[in-house]
Amino acid sequence: MRPLLIIACGALAREIGWVIKAGGLKDIDLTCLPADLHNRPGRIPAEMRRKIDANEGKYERIVALYADCGTGGMLDELLAEKGVERIGGAHCYAFFAGEQTFNKMHEDEVGTFYLTDYLVRFFDRLIIEGLGIDRHPELEKVYFGNYKRLIYLAQTEDPDLQRNAEAAANRLGLAYEYHFTGYGGLGDFITEQARKGVADGSSDHRILA
Repeated sequence: MRPLLIIACGALAREIGWVIKAGGLKDIDLTCLPADLHNRPGRIPAEMRRKIDANEGKYERIVALYADCGTGGMLDELLAEKGVERIGGAHCYAFFAGEQTFNKMHEDEVGTFYLTDYLVRFFDRLIIEGLGIDRHPELEKVYFGNYKRLIYLAQTEDPDLQRNAEAAANRLGLAYEYHFTGYGGLGDFITEQARKGVADGSSDHRILA
């Protein structure tokens, strides 16, 4: 059996790959659920079950790099049933920024919309098109009428992404703030899991379908 499989949100694949490579971590396989489940959280538990069932018996350990992400606890129920550990937090914003920092942001302004590097890159596809705003402009007020600001939680210091994030805020009519997080708790979780009983080896990580 391979030592470790990480089942993750597709929106985190790039960041996970970077952490694994930069840390020189070995014998880790990665498979992802579709990133567009960001807009369809009710489908996450079933998709996670499918991934786990397809890989049970092939790995010493399987972990989920997935926050609750709007499943209302259903994801945790499934993972408890399957004996699969997941990263802590209600969503990726919290584990990137850190729980304490994120909670302070939320307390300062409940009406905050958050973007990560991935969401900035695919803002039009996931937000404007994914929520149907391109086809029905009136939906913009339905979705964002109660928001006051947009905070870009940046994993990398990329001027192009910063410009695009500010443009997204302007597009939605929200005040813009930038907060650099790096990889935050995501990097810590991967490193910890890689060191939990993983056999020594020289093979690189693999990305699975």
